[in-house]
Amino acid sequence: MHAAARHNRAPIRPGEPDGHAEKGQPLNEQRLSERLERVAAHVPAGARLADIGSDHGYLLVALMNRGLISAGVAGEVASTPFHAAQRSVHENGLSERISVRLANGLAAIEPEDRISAISLCGMGGETIRDILDRDKSRLTGEERLILQPNGGEQPLRQWLMDNGYRILHEEVLRENRFNYEIIVAERSGPVRYTTQELYFGPLQLQERSPAFLAKWQRLLQLKQRTLTHFAQARQAVPEDKVQALTRQTLWISELLAEKG
Repeated sequence: MHAAARHNRAPIRPGEPDGHAEKGQPLNEQRLSERLERVAAHVPAGARLADIGSDHGYLLVALMNRGLISAGVAGEVASTPFHAAQRSVHENGLSERISVRLANGLAAIEPEDRISAISLCGMGGETIRDILDRDKSRLTGEERLILQPNGGEQPLRQWLMDNGYRILHEEVLRENRFNYEIIVAERSGPVRYTTQELYFGPLQLQERSPAFLAKWQRLLQLKQRTLTHFAQARQAVPEDKVQALTRQTLWISELLAEKG
């Protein structure tokens, strides 16, 4: 399985999604959000995909209906989304090809699944990190990880580096007034990123896309306001917290000063 999975790696496709939900239209297994379309773009062709925290199972069902994956596992820790995913899979006649399991994190994956890609989307970066770290024994090291954290990207990148995963692709997108990041990684052996690369993303620092720069422009304003509030606070703010925020503000200012 693993050799075949390596040969069938999907190319990293940074272009626009083929289609996504227009404003006001409901999302379902036929009409994914732009965020999930961008996640889908990085799933290897013919992959055996485990989607952990699958919610309604829309990603797996959409990819299977498009003929882009060969098998799927939907993992859910809560009963309501578990039953919603079961319903989506059943209504699309895919119960023989997508297994829906009530399980915590990577415990949804069994060796006989021969999983070649894992997606974890819509959780905090620390939560994704903790899931990966807690269940490391269930990772073969051959899977592509397609991660979409809602914040907490720095500790997630730190875990990837510490465990020998090289980041193959990163992107920022803005949807419904929120910034989202997608991180694609595969285990490669030892890899080193600088502190700022872990903070901003090593590939994003190189590419400096308009969405990336706009995200950090907004965050710079927020962090500067927070520093002002710290200075005006009646109670002392821990010095290490002030120093960390000051350092981050300097990094962002330098990043934006170099954008031209």
